[in-house]
Amino acid sequence: MKAAGKLWKDKYLHVNTISLSMVVLAGTTLGWFAVGTHGQIAVRNQGYVPFSDAPINYRSEDLSDPVAKLQQQLNQGAATLRYEPEHGYLRSVLDLLHVPIDSQTLVFSKTSFQYKKISPEHPRALYFNDDVYVGSVHEGKAIEIVSFDPKQGAIFYLLDENKAEKPVFQRAELDCTQCHIAAGTRGVPGVLLRSIYPTEAGTQAPSSKSFITDQESPLKERWGGWYVTGKLGGQPQMGNAIVASESKQVSAPEDHASVAQLIALSRPFDASTYLAPDSDVVAHLVLAHQTQMHNLITLTNYKTRIALYTQANQNKRDGISDDVALPENIRRQFEKPAEQLVRYLLFANEAPLSEAGGEPIAGSSSFAKDFAARGVRDGHGRSLRDFDLHTRIFRYPCSYLIYSESFDSLPEPARGYVYHRLLEVLSGQDQSPDFAKLSAENRRAILEILLATKKGLPEEWQAYARSNHIRVQIAGKHSRAHTQG
Repeated sequence: MKAAGKLWKDKYLHVNTISLSMVVLAGTTLGWFAVGTHGQIAVRNQGYVPFSDAPINYRSEDLSDPVAKLQQQLNQGAATLRYEPEHGYLRSVLDLLHVPIDSQTLVFSKTSFQYKKISPEHPRALYFNDDVYVGSVHEGKAIEIVSFDPKQGAIFYLLDENKAEKPVFQRAELDCTQCHIAAGTRGVPGVLLRSIYPTEAGTQAPSSKSFITDQESPLKERWGGWYVTGKLGGQPQMGNAIVASESKQVSAPEDHASVAQLIALSRPFDASTYLAPDSDVVAHLVLAHQTQMHNLITLTNYKTRIALYTQANQNKRDGISDDVALPENIRRQFEKPAEQLVRYLLFANEAPLSEAGGEPIAGSSSFAKDFAARGVRDGHGRSLRDFDLHTRIFRYPCSYLIYSESFDSLPEPARGYVYHRLLEVLSGQDQSPDFAKLSAENRRAILEILLATKKGLPEEWQAYARSNHIRVQIAGKHSRAHTQG
């Protein structure tokens, strides 16, 4: 018990207990529904689900997300889920989906359908990679999964935690989309993080605010309802704390009087019941970026398909060929979200992690090292997965999800618009205040990294490289490229 207490103090109370803790991820606010202890646990094909009709056809079974692919392997006997008495199928699911254990973040707010089993003593564990989010509740009945399909965006699954001869990932639609198609997901099937003022039971304090968290959120509004481990940069934040029991109302974080109403959690959870003892702050930062990046990719995808579908039907009614130029009002429908995507991709409005010269952020696990190691690198050894963690998340502020299949699956002409705008910004043609945080050095570095490592770049990019004497060699995922200025 003494050792456990020391672990608690080292990892949690030294982190920055002036604040609170944060609530929850895509897979975290799931409204999935469990029925019985065996068999069907996911509600499907009952009630209205947005985007079910053409051109999106969200309920289509034609999926190629990681979980759908894994289920095909299970059906064919090419893969097997292993069951462990203590953790059920969790470790095997993470292994087969290539989701690292060190991505674990712990949330004690009651935001899953298994809310009764979530508390500060038994937080919910979340794991993620570039395409998948996995949620696990202590002694829960199901593993909750959000898996991103390149075309359809977030697809929701449940895996019954009861041992079975042939465990099956069951697609969940109705209950999940009630929470996961909302303003916080930009109106499309997606994922979100929430930060709340939690009580000692893990519920949201009465009359208190909550916040949707992304890379633009000030740290003082993050992590309410979450555990956070590591060095947090010295700024006030909301992790590792609850609202004092005598507090009847909580003010906004800007009101310094509210800080006195927050108290540090004093009781440790049993770390031995989790796959890892950490809720790494660097994993939290990546999670905050990635969730809304996924949503913006899906939003741009959907808006483009809907706009083109609408115009095609109008052309058919008017007897006009589809080869004609798109009207301005149709282009605006997808260019607006595509422009939002460009700004988010380049971290245009990223909240500062610390003041200049302030204490850097550092994780408590191997997450940062392992995450960076997975990056494709140019001839100078640079990668979009390299961290900064002083004033911003990444050293080269351009999202690594530009390499994702979801990004590559953006339909034309939206994909062409995004690439064109990226080139305008990175080449320095766009010097608008919106991208003022991007220095000339950063723009040049990002441009060179992408020219060296990103497959499928438009001819416009190749022409720019030739005219500016940038020698490029397109690299495979694990090879090195050679770039010279």
